[in-house]
Amino acid sequence: MSSILTTSDRLMLDPVTTDKPTIRSLSLADLPQVIGIERRAFPTAWSPAMFAIEMSKPSTIALAAALPGRGRSRRLAGYLICSRYADVWHLMNVAVDPPLRRQGIAVALMAAMIERAGSQEAFTLEVRPSNAPAITLYERFGFRRVGLRPGYYRDTGEDALIMWRTAGSGVTSEAP
Repeated sequence: MSSILTTSDRLMLDPVTTDKPTIRSLSLADLPQVIGIERRAFPTAWSPAMFAIEMSKPSTIALAAALPGRGRSRRLAGYLICSRYADVWHLMNVAVDPPLRRQGIAVALMAAMIERAGSQEAFTLEVRPSNAPAITLYERFGFRRVGLRPGYYRDTGEDALIMWRTAGSGVTSEAP
């Protein structure tokens, strides 16, 4: 497999790091790294246009988890997109590069999202019922299962589990 990887791909697949990422605003300049993580993390990836549209909305919280390094071109470990619709925040997309999972990166992104939006705000999301690690993460942040959206995921026909976090739900931000 290494013969088909570019130098950039090899850099993205470095061994697991123990350095904590910096959480910062996601920018359009980050899209090449975001798309790479997206394709490694999900069976059906968002397009660059989908990211650009969500990030251009003034009511969007778009966060990057950047690994230690120099400047804004540092390697991204993960990202989060959350948009406000009427009176609720909708967590649209959160991903951590697969080799960097289970290091508290998603925890840091979720904590930053709630801090920026406000802990008294309501949030919703959809998640695959088969994605137990994500469900556990969301439950740690006070999200509760409230229903199913039948056939939501077009690639497999899998339902989506609908989760809500109501105003004032407790937040556990400690890494596992």
